[in-house]
Amino acid sequence: MNSNFVKKGWNLLLATILLTGCQTNGIGNYSEELSKEPVDFVNPYMGNISHLLVPTYPTVHLPNSMLRVYPERGDFTGDRLYGLPLIVTSHRGNSAFNLSPFQGNPEEMKQVISYSYDQEKIDPYRYRVFLDEVNMDVDFAPSFQSALYSITFGNKAPNYLIFNTRNGELIAEGNSVSGFQYVDQKTRIYIYAETNRFPEKTGTLIADSLTFGQTKAVGRNAALVLAYGEKEQNIGLRYGISFISTEQAKKNLQREITAYDVDVVAKAGRNEWNKSLSKIKVSGGTDDEKTIFYTSLYRTYERMICISEDGKYYSATDGQIHEDGGMPFYTDDWIWDTYRATHPLRVLIEPQKELAMVSSYIRMAQQSPEGWMPTFPEVTGDSHRMNGNHAVAVIWDAYCKGLTGFDLLAAYEACKSAIMEETLAPWVRAKASELDDFYKKEGYFPALHPGEPETSKSVHPFENRQVIAVTLGASYDDWCLSQIAKALGKTDDYNYFLKRSYNYRNVFNKETSFFHPKDKNGKFIMPFDYVFSGGQGARAYYGENNAWVYRWDVQHNVGDLVTLMGGQENFVQNLDQMFNEPLGKSKFEFYRVLPDHTGNVGQFSMANEPSLHIPYLYNYAGQPWKTQKRIRKLIQEWFRNDLMGVPGDEDGGGMSAFVAFSQMGFYPVTPGSPTYNIGSPVFTNVILDLGNGHTFEIKAENCSDDNKYIQSAMLNGKPLNQPWFNHKDIANGGVLELKMGDKANKEWGAKLPPPSAEKIN
Repeated sequence: MNSNFVKKGWNLLLATILLTGCQTNGIGNYSEELSKEPVDFVNPYMGNISHLLVPTYPTVHLPNSMLRVYPERGDFTGDRLYGLPLIVTSHRGNSAFNLSPFQGNPEEMKQVISYSYDQEKIDPYRYRVFLDEVNMDVDFAPSFQSALYSITFGNKAPNYLIFNTRNGELIAEGNSVSGFQYVDQKTRIYIYAETNRFPEKTGTLIADSLTFGQTKAVGRNAALVLAYGEKEQNIGLRYGISFISTEQAKKNLQREITAYDVDVVAKAGRNEWNKSLSKIKVSGGTDDEKTIFYTSLYRTYERMICISEDGKYYSATDGQIHEDGGMPFYTDDWIWDTYRATHPLRVLIEPQKELAMVSSYIRMAQQSPEGWMPTFPEVTGDSHRMNGNHAVAVIWDAYCKGLTGFDLLAAYEACKSAIMEETLAPWVRAKASELDDFYKKEGYFPALHPGEPETSKSVHPFENRQVIAVTLGASYDDWCLSQIAKALGKTDDYNYFLKRSYNYRNVFNKETSFFHPKDKNGKFIMPFDYVFSGGQGARAYYGENNAWVYRWDVQHNVGDLVTLMGGQENFVQNLDQMFNEPLGKSKFEFYRVLPDHTGNVGQFSMANEPSLHIPYLYNYAGQPWKTQKRIRKLIQEWFRNDLMGVPGDEDGGGMSAFVAFSQMGFYPVTPGSPTYNIGSPVFTNVILDLGNGHTFEIKAENCSDDNKYIQSAMLNGKPLNQPWFNHKDIANGGVLELKMGDKANKEWGAKLPPPSAEKIN
């Protein structure tokens, strides 16, 4: 026994030494021991102060985990914490339940206590803070479906833990607390918590009335109070959460956390983050550039979340508990944001997760009464926000890039049902209306003239018709659907939806080269201001962004857009003009009308997702060098390692994936096309682990701030003279070699633009 003990002690010591060094996928050596690991470059505070709208929250969680938390405050500048979080049920949502440690006079208790705080430190896998006015230290670390708090009371006074139901029921039994909260009218979140100390007594706090001797708190803002006396200066609290039951929450806790040691849980979490972040390894570049990269990559793992619990999951689509059949179930996704780059990034580095996510969409559709593919799936069901049915792009992008392990026919039927039977009106989940009948007949969504009253009951009173955004988005969705139909041998459907994918032509104004709203009589709305027409957020005609941004929203057929604008020269001139066009009014007036249209370079908005592909469009018009210049400049201007380092709503990976792709040097302009546009890499070397035993490597010789222009390129040992490459060229491993210089090689890639949609008669 003694020899075994010594042996175990030595192994533990050796493991500790190795863990302090590089731990990338369990590989380390002495030369790497002192280097940073990927998670060390993550700065959760980046973007915590918003330029105008919602800030980017410093989320503490494990990759794609069910349990996520962040401090409850307005933004980074908020001076108070409102209790301690236990779980956030949706991206950027409020915390369910609430925990408030308390010392002192019980008569001063509140259901949620407001704390002054200091010494806050947030890592992806750990949260530490000092509550200075009450002299308490808080230490927290999460697992996937459970978490652990350590609370140290600094004063000599009676100690309490206050659990708030917010809207539900909590029961105390011994050293445990269990119960549920309603997330909405049908969805519950359950909790099971244990403390390492037994309370002296329990009570309830309802409407500021404290009653000891009670063990059950029920209702809105009702709280359960555990009293520990003065002796216990440190209390450990571990808890599990579930969408199935309190019993399952207990199982989740017992499966993941067996002790009250925050260091152990945090170390396990750190290892999980290094495992995920190490799927992309970068070298060269500055520490700030690596921080921007790995912080962006970390944010792509906030959603979707896996809610399978021991092979079962709750589906808000039908309100039932289902067996997952060995395929984990994921939800919480804002597809309007994430289809553009977040999902395509997962196709590359997390193919099995992406396969499970696509399969989850299909299950949601099959569980819905209409059979429609969801648009904004959340824990509480499909909320159908924004516009479009872009799940079809997610599905086709995965399939055309080799993720074929799902039922493509079932996916097609669900997507087709949503596109044909559900209204195109934004922010509404309802059956097709007279506006949709008009769209099917005339090929565009009809606009109202200024002051003309709304007549359709299907239109959201604030979001309005968004006629151009709807028409362009539907055209792209139809193209994606046509490609699935083609793969399934459905020739008639293929031809029908391919023809519809050209509907954007119906609202193109040849005189101005803008997409211009038309009324029901086929007349352009006149007079018209391409900056400000459309009201707040331009929502009568566009959506959050103005006509200058939606001018380029034809991701599937950029080649045709070049033709519509009169050729490559005019196309480039129009692109250049957008980046140089003045706001038109003062910033105050501009942002009063267009608050989402931030991060401006001229009329270009770096802060909103419809703009993300635009800098790459020079590749389609014979001037890839301008894409290289523009991408570098935009990343340097708008994404920085500081509190205001994100220009707008980051949207839980929607924008961050653009940053990660762009810093690597390529981007999926058209999800659903198995191609990538080449930009300008920030790093001299990038290695992507493709999850199939192969890697894709990008070598950028001489890459630097000045050397941002591609002089020549090689792909898999062969010369590459086009500003794009095919997924099949890297799917089983590949190497892209770029020689960089400080002056543009205007000939490289100029004659072979990326592919666009097939032509129609």
